[in-house]
Amino acid sequence: MANTKETLPEDVAELRRNMATSTQKDNSDVSSAIPPVVCYCIASIMMTLVNKFVVSGRQFNMTFFLLSLQSIVCVVCVSTVKKLGIISFRDFDTKDAKMWFPISALLVSVIYTGSKSLQYLSIPIYTIFKNLTIILIAYGEVIWFNGQITRLTMVSFLLMVLSSILAAWVDVNSAVESAGDSSTPLVGVSVALVSDTLRKLNFGYFWMLLNCLTSAAYVLLMRKRIKVTGFSDWDSMFYNNLLSIPVLLLFSMLVEDWGLENLIRNFPAETRNVLLFAIAFSGAAAVGISYSTAWCVRTTSSTTYSMVGALNKLPVAASGMLFFGDPVTFGSTSAIGVGFVAGVVYAIAKNNQKKVEMREAAVLPMSTRKS
Repeated sequence: MANTKETLPEDVAELRRNMATSTQKDNSDVSSAIPPVVCYCIASIMMTLVNKFVVSGRQFNMTFFLLSLQSIVCVVCVSTVKKLGIISFRDFDTKDAKMWFPISALLVSVIYTGSKSLQYLSIPIYTIFKNLTIILIAYGEVIWFNGQITRLTMVSFLLMVLSSILAAWVDVNSAVESAGDSSTPLVGVSVALVSDTLRKLNFGYFWMLLNCLTSAAYVLLMRKRIKVTGFSDWDSMFYNNLLSIPVLLLFSMLVEDWGLENLIRNFPAETRNVLLFAIAFSGAAAVGISYSTAWCVRTTSSTTYSMVGALNKLPVAASGMLFFGDPVTFGSTSAIGVGFVAGVVYAIAKNNQKKVEMREAAVLPMSTRKS
């Protein structure tokens, strides 16, 4: 019963850790833990930066097509690695595909809303608001899986909300100030420019809200469905990307402009090769994240992995400031710092909760045996 209170990644992580008990002493060395942690951080940072670079084009409007290309690259990479014997996962099965298709369709909405959010919001803001998904998932587990929220977890949630409010306040003020500085002395033009800037921010926060909701729904629904299918990490990744390709291409054909003029606008000749390479690289980076996640879990522990995920938000946000010129102010750095602390507190709270549940699970069989 204790396992039903944990999220899916932690279940899989703990299972793998238990299977590797015989070699745990060797794998716990610091030298063996550094490479997977570094690879995970690099892969996640690079994927965020590349996606931001692609969707930040002045007139880029073919997000569905972009995501379909990334999924195709991901499937090709995973299939190639499987043929080389490095990884293994199930062969395609129609029955499994039918059961998993709703998950893949929901994943499409998660990726699409995330890409639209990055189109309007800076990377630090996107990273901070992404923390709110954790709160939605936690309360979803309370409702559907009899989960528990400890006091320390609640403290981390309050810090996440505080960092999001602070980030939004700084973001709006920064956008208004930059619009006012770049506008002409004419009052009418200045007001129009500020209004246009705030309108774009509203679009960004709208897509961010949808991204948090769909991300939480995806995780909670996948947790239910994976118990039925018995999928591993690589099975989930293969089916998610493979089944999402027709959905993405269909939506691209229906809602996006495939005219020659729009294609040239989205992929101008001077940057076409760079954009296509970036798209292919981001698809490969998704494979790298999945592999480095499994590697990190296998060589360290679920606690270390969750802590790395919390600490990784800081370099991701910093990379946005470094490569995309996001404003570096006291308010923005404070928001990132509070979000960083919230992630660390959440990781510690989950670790403490897991220890309590493991002790309860160990006591239960003994008490049953005595009776």
